[in-house]
Amino acid sequence: MSDADTPWLLEIRLFTVKPGVREEFHRVSRDGTIPLMRDCGITVVAHGPSLNDEDGYYLLRAFPSEEQRVELSQSVYATDVWLRKYADVVPEMMASYQTSVVPVPRSALEEFARGLALG
Repeated sequence: MSDADTPWLLEIRLFTVKPGVREEFHRVSRDGTIPLMRDCGITVVAHGPSLNDEDGYYLLRAFPSEEQRVELSQSVYATDVWLRKYADVVPEMMASYQTSVVPVPRSALEEFARGLALG
């Protein structure tokens, strides 16, 4: 199996934000928490408001292993930036969220990300 076909884990997070805060949640994500995740080494594939739910928001992240998924995710929440700017703000905007993790060939993730970038 080539590196391109080695399965990565695609983490799919579906958030339900509290009514009326999705625009602010998106701003905080786009300008703050997503760059922070990337600074911590997380591959953020896509994120944004759901097209079919006015209180819905999605986040797609990719990891080479379950161990990396847990380690990198926890590293975000331990940063001074998260603790100072987002720890009290982000959870207050969320009503709930669900996470699903599925194996996907790395080449498919790269093609998907490329397609999103081309818009």
